Amino acid sequence: MLSKAEDKKPQKGGGKKRRHPGEDGGGERKRRESPKGEKGQGGKKRLDALSVGYFRRVGERLSEGFEDDEEREMFVENVLTEVKGKAALVATDRTGSITLQRLLPLSSPQQVGEVLAELGGESGSEFKAVSCDRCGGHVVESAVRQMSRWMESSEKESSPPTEEEGEESCGLLEAQVLSFSQVVRDNAAEFIRHVHGSHVVRTLLHVLGGCLGPPRTETRPRGKERSIPPQLTDFEIPTSFWYELKDLTETLMENINLSVTDAVASAVFQTMLTVCHRKRPKLCKQLLRRIMEYLTSRSAAPGVSPLLVFLKDQASSRLIETIIQLSHKPLLRGLYKNHLKGQLVDLTLHPIANFPIQRLTAASAKYKLFLRIFDELVQGVEAILAAGHMGAIVQLAESCAESEERQDEMMQCLLNAFHCAEPGSRHVACLPLFMSLLTYEVYYHSDTAEGNISTEIPLTSICYHGSRLVQALAKFKERSLLLSSLRTLSPSDLLCMATDPAGSHVLQALITTSSDKGRGKILKRLEGQYVQMACSRLGSRVLEAVWNSSSVGQRQSIAQELVPSESQLRADQFARHVWAKFALSHFAHRRAHWQEIQTGESKKRKLFSDILE
Repeated sequence: MLSKAEDKKPQKGGGKKRRHPGEDGGGERKRRESPKGEKGQGGKKRLDALSVGYFRRVGERLSEGFEDDEEREMFVENVLTEVKGKAALVATDRTGSITLQRLLPLSSPQQVGEVLAELGGESGSEFKAVSCDRCGGHVVESAVRQMSRWMESSEKESSPPTEEEGEESCGLLEAQVLSFSQVVRDNAAEFIRHVHGSHVVRTLLHVLGGCLGPPRTETRPRGKERSIPPQLTDFEIPTSFWYELKDLTETLMENINLSVTDAVASAVFQTMLTVCHRKRPKLCKQLLRRIMEYLTSRSAAPGVSPLLVFLKDQASSRLIETIIQLSHKPLLRGLYKNHLKGQLVDLTLHPIANFPIQRLTAASAKYKLFLRIFDELVQGVEAILAAGHMGAIVQLAESCAESEERQDEMMQCLLNAFHCAEPGSRHVACLPLFMSLLTYEVYYHSDTAEGNISTEIPLTSICYHGSRLVQALAKFKERSLLLSSLRTLSPSDLLCMATDPAGSHVLQALITTSSDKGRGKILKRLEGQYVQMACSRLGSRVLEAVWNSSSVGQRQSIAQELVPSESQLRADQFARHVWAKFALSHFAHRRAHWQEIQTGESKKRKLFSDILE
């Protein structure tokens, strides 16, 4: 739908360009006489070239900053005067949109309310066209977000009773946000399915709930950023917003069918549930129950739960993930007992359904339900590994660590899956196998390799999920197998781990969670590698973490190895921080004073750990 709309745009503007080729005087005069913009053959008005240039210069001026508040306020007022009468044209122009988005946070709530009032028109009916525009949607979002400052004006005033003043200054903005919400309710189905309009609805839900995340940007989040939920900031809201949020959720629930067929609409429902879970937990419980009732009431093959179909769909599976994450104990138990029991392994092998099952494994960790889920999933660990769904295995291990249940069974299952359970001599190979997610035969290129395997194959291919798996196993009560395997690695392998993006986290986790005696054995094998670790971006971080968890004697051994390489360490961009943090100049020239400081820090650390325990 978006691509078709974009294809049509040049045709609308095309008529205008063909009718006035190369006009300067006449065209310029027309632009000046019609400040509201130019109209193409397709009927869509566009911001004229002079105005585009003006708003580009405004953007440049905003980047320079202001000397004081008075200068900023005067500048904002002047620009908004230029916007008046053509706010919709400015908002839907790329340059004008970007400038307005930067200007609105500097404007007073009253000024923002005035901009919104013009964008919506007398009845608010024009909100829809602007909100569903690629550029205009960002402006409406930015304007609605300013509601988070509704108490600011009253707090800045020095005179006491300020609530009325605050309401007066934000009254217009509050009224416009409510007016916009009414338009959304009247056109809910169109808004939540629209690729741009849906984002504005999601922002509206956050504002009505009284919590905001970071502003939306044009750039897509990279790798890890996608899986990290945005941090929300709570703020005070007027009473009217509490009632409006309830009304808006009711209207959205009338369109529940769209949440399972449309990925864009599904995202709106996920936001609704997340906001309500944070700010209106009772309302969230009702919504969760109603959505689950809808999902489980759809028709499916006889004897098959409709939920199994929804779990394998891209749009509805994301919604189910959110439902699982926010569900309370009875809902989770019913979900498993009535729909998922006996199906977990098959679902985990599915390319889409495995993600909701991961959320279920995580959510159940604090309940007894986890024992039943574990007992079912553990039967298919090898098949899940073969399917490449490593996240499911990692989550199972993390839930074992959190619940402190089934840890021995999990470790034994992994030893079997990686073919290092029998004979017992293969146990010491477990760490490299887990980190690389390769079976014994594949890693060592042999079906019968026995001997001194630690020196046969240098440490290779530490992968992200392998690293996370071992970090989870490092939280188990019994870690002797992992530590024994770590101690068989050569110093060069340990250095490889310390300087590897994935391996460094493993080494840090295993060393810092060890006892003083166990840590001492590992540090003994690391001797001779400290200088290279200190000169590495990742290795220096591991070294600092090791230092912070080490005893005074262990610190002294590390310092003795580092000090002779003073010139090299001071010249290196990473090692110079190690030199300073470890106070190695003191160690070299004022040993007694260094010893006194380290002993004091060690006692303080022990005191705090005793209090926390």
